[in-house]
Amino acid sequence: MDDSKSKIDRYCEAHTTPQSDLLYRLERETYLKTLAPQMASGHLQGQLLTILCQLIRPKIALEIGTFTGYAALCIAKGLPKDGILHTIEVNEEIAYISDKYFQQSGLTNQIKTYIGDAADLVPTMPYPFDFVFIDAGKKDYAKHFDLVIDKVSSGGIILADNVLWSGKVAQKKLDKATRVLHDFNEKILNDERVENVLLPIRDGLMVIRKK
Repeated sequence: MDDSKSKIDRYCEAHTTPQSDLLYRLERETYLKTLAPQMASGHLQGQLLTILCQLIRPKIALEIGTFTGYAALCIAKGLPKDGILHTIEVNEEIAYISDKYFQQSGLTNQIKTYIGDAADLVPTMPYPFDFVFIDAGKKDYAKHFDLVIDKVSSGGIILADNVLWSGKVAQKKLDKATRVLHDFNEKILNDERVENVLLPIRDGLMVIRKK
């Protein structure tokens, strides 16, 4: 669906457990009805989210940045039966898409949706979080990390998406948006409370484990 994918991306997807029909339809509708469809996690990253949750078995998961719900469905699929995903989206106008597919998924008892600002909502939620996926406004990544880190369980995982910013973070001259992400990557690297690995998956996925 995305013509910008490289041959290696397509090969990886071809050798990854196929996405469900529900996720395929959601991805297609995202490309048809939104201005930035590449914001959806997509097949490869989505399957990684599912497998990570199957391994970690989080009781309480948090997503900051629902968009159209692709990642949320992948996370919820990997939760144990008593696990709950709290997912936050600031843009009320696209919530109808995620709501529709959540209803079709059979996972509505494990997905709790919120519309609003994470800074207002996260303090009201139950914790500790065992798994956090940060994929909202990039300028707020550091703020969102600071918002959740003290609410994450020891051994819990935080993921931050798009941290390579199309490879721009490796350039010598950084524009304002790229500088924000570079500074976030440096912040995580130098935080003694966590250990991390930055993976070149899709547009860069920072995997952070709280000690």
